[in-house]
Amino acid sequence: MATFPTFPDLDGKVGLVMGIGQTRVEGSSLWGNGAAMARALSQNGVKLFGCDLSLEAAQFTASRLRAAGGTCHVMAADVTCSAHVRSVVGAAMQKFGRIDILVNNVGMTRPGDPASLSEELWESQLALNLTSVYLSCHHVLPIMEKQGSGVIVSNASVAGVAYLGKPQVAYSTAKAALLHFTRVTAVIYAPKKVRLNCVVPGMILTPMIENLGKSGKEEDREVYRKITQHNVPIGRMGEPEDVANAALWLASDASKYVTGQSLIVDGGLTSQTGTGQ
Repeated sequence: MATFPTFPDLDGKVGLVMGIGQTRVEGSSLWGNGAAMARALSQNGVKLFGCDLSLEAAQFTASRLRAAGGTCHVMAADVTCSAHVRSVVGAAMQKFGRIDILVNNVGMTRPGDPASLSEELWESQLALNLTSVYLSCHHVLPIMEKQGSGVIVSNASVAGVAYLGKPQVAYSTAKAALLHFTRVTAVIYAPKKVRLNCVVPGMILTPMIENLGKSGKEEDREVYRKITQHNVPIGRMGEPEDVANAALWLASDASKYVTGQSLIVDGGLTSQTGTGQ
């Protein structure tokens, strides 16, 4: 069992994780990025409420956290829908009475350049990767402002920082916009004692990626090969725990003077010349 750094100030706080579920892979011990972030918070004594589009995926994460002695309640929700997000936030408030930490982890990429990408896919990518964060902030920020404190950590991507050699223009655009949304909102809410930052993962081996490698479809296995045949300077793909450690620090008082920032966790990928795979 992974052991995360301990930040005593987190003990007893309440965390809301949007996108807490993960892909279940038979025989795998891997955690997804959102689940790993929830795990790191839970090990620090944070009481969790989470949602996912798939209730089964959310319950899988919750069961693993509870087995380790954590507190976690989950529900199904489409975070691109304001009414759903409002319901999640309301349920979390009814359960715990406050929200100290908001983790925005929802996101998924679809390939395509501006000429080939359909308008429908463009809109859905922006909704999933950008509007979802706006909606959660829209409903949670007033709560944190009233409390006089709060921390928001959003999961972005190095695709929003650099071109990685594969056309995913909608995803890249949404993630770049997320970084700036975070910077601007952090400045607005700094006087209100609410901090916002992004963790920016690079090539991370998650259960979803692992599942592609075990797929019966050759096209899925080809995607897996392209992802895992990386050129990361540190010599390996990252682990979800690497992302979780960064998010955990950003959520804690150890980073109390840090806001509006993007913490890149990519093994040096975006610092080198030629980041394509």
